[in-house]
Amino acid sequence: MWQRFSLRARINLLLALVLTLGLGINIARLVLEAGPRVQAEDQSVTRLAREFVETIVAGLDEAPDPDARLTQIVRDLNRLRHVSITRQGDATEVSGNSERSGSAEDARSPPAWFVALVHPEKTTVTVPISVKGKPGALLITSHPNDEMSEIWDGIVSQLQIGSVITIVLFLITSRVVGRALAPITTLSDAMTKIEAGAYDTRVRPDGPPELAAICDKLNHLAATLGNAVDDKRRLAERVVSLQDVERKEIARELHDEFGPHLFALRAHASALTRTADAGEPNAEATRKHGGAILEQVNALQQTNRRVLEKLRPVGLTELGLRDALGALLRLWGESHPDVAIETSISPSLGESGETADLTIYRTIQEALTNVFRHAGATSVNVTVEPTELSPGPARDSRSGALVRISDNGGGLRPDHKLGFGLTGMRERILALGGSLTIASGDGGVTVEAVIPSDARG
Repeated sequence: MWQRFSLRARINLLLALVLTLGLGINIARLVLEAGPRVQAEDQSVTRLAREFVETIVAGLDEAPDPDARLTQIVRDLNRLRHVSITRQGDATEVSGNSERSGSAEDARSPPAWFVALVHPEKTTVTVPISVKGKPGALLITSHPNDEMSEIWDGIVSQLQIGSVITIVLFLITSRVVGRALAPITTLSDAMTKIEAGAYDTRVRPDGPPELAAICDKLNHLAATLGNAVDDKRRLAERVVSLQDVERKEIARELHDEFGPHLFALRAHASALTRTADAGEPNAEATRKHGGAILEQVNALQQTNRRVLEKLRPVGLTELGLRDALGALLRLWGESHPDVAIETSISPSLGESGETADLTIYRTIQEALTNVFRHAGATSVNVTVEPTELSPGPARDSRSGALVRISDNGGGLRPDHKLGFGLTGMRERILALGGSLTIASGDGGVTVEAVIPSDARG
C-alpha cells in the first residue's frame, strides 16, 4: 500500500506522523511528570501547614477563651486552598470543608483516570494540641485537586496550543514540499511528450538544485534525441538518394559498357550468318568475325566483373579482407600502370567482422576511385593497421582499424563538396561508431577512417 502513495503524499504522511508523535511525547511527558509534581506539592503544603498550626496553637492557653480561639483559628485556616484543618471528632467542619473542596473539584475536575494516575489517595496529618490540659488534635488533610486541576489545565492548554502549532507547521511544510516537488509533475509531463515524439519539449529549471539539474539534463536529452531523429531522417533520405544514384550508375554502366559490346556481338553474329548463307563459305571471314566475337565476350566478362565488384566484392567472405584488398589493388594497378600504389596492411590486424571488413574495403575502393578519376596523382599510399577507439560515455574501449589513403595529386578546391560516394561512406562509418576525415593540401589528399572492429553484419 505504501508503494501506491506519491512522493509528496509519503513526505506529508511522514511529516504528520512525526509532528503527531512529537506532540504525543510532549503530552505523555507532562502526564508522567504530574504525579511527582502533585506529591511534592502535597508534601510541601502539608509540612508548611503543620509548622504554621504548631506555631499558632503554641500560645493557645494564654487566650481568654482557648476553645473559642481554637475554633476561630480552625475557621481561618480552612481558607487555604490545598489543605483543610479540622478538630479531631468535629464532623461538621469536615463535612463543610468537604463541600468546599467538592465544589472546587466540580468546577475544574480532571478526568478520573488522571486523578487515579497522579494522586489516588488523600494525605492526613495529625497535630496534637492541649486546651487547658485537655488533650486533643487537629487534622490536616491535603486537597491536591486544585493542583491536579492546574496541571490538567496546563496539559489541555499544551495540547490545544501544540495541536494548533502542529497543524500550522504541517500546512506550511506541506506547502513548501509541494512547491519543491512541483517540477516532478512537470518533468513527468515532459517525459510523456518526449516519449510521444515531441522532442522540442523543454522544461523550465525550477525547484531545488537537484531537480533544476534534472530539468537541464532532460532538456539536453530532448535536444539530443531531436537531433538524432533529424540525423536519422536525413540519413534515411541520403540512403534513398544513394540507392537512386547507385541504380543510375549501374544503368549508365550497363548502357555505356555493355551496350557497345552487345552491338558489336550482334553485328559480328549477323556477318557470320550472312557468310554461312553465302554459296561458298569464306574461312577467313568466319575466322575474323569469330575472333572479334571472342574479344567482345572477354571485354564483357571484364566489365561484368567490374560491375559485380562494385555491387559485392568478390572473394571478400571466402578469401578474407587481406586477399580481397590485394586483388582490388592489383586490379587498379593493372588498369593504371602509370600510378605507383604502395600498400601496407599490418599483420597484427585481427578479425574485424563482416560489416567492418566490407566497410574497410568500400572505403579504400571509393577513395581509390576518386584518386584515379580526379586527383591526377602519380603515387598512392594505402595503409591499414589496428587502433584503439576512445571509450564512449557508457562503454568500454574497443579495438578497430585505421585506414589511410593518401595521394600526391593536386588536392581539393576550397569550395569542393564531397560526392555521394564519400558522403555515403562517412554516414556508414558514423553509424558503426567510427569516424572519417578528409584532409587536403598542396601535397594531395589524405582520407583517414577509423572503423570499429566489433561491427557485425
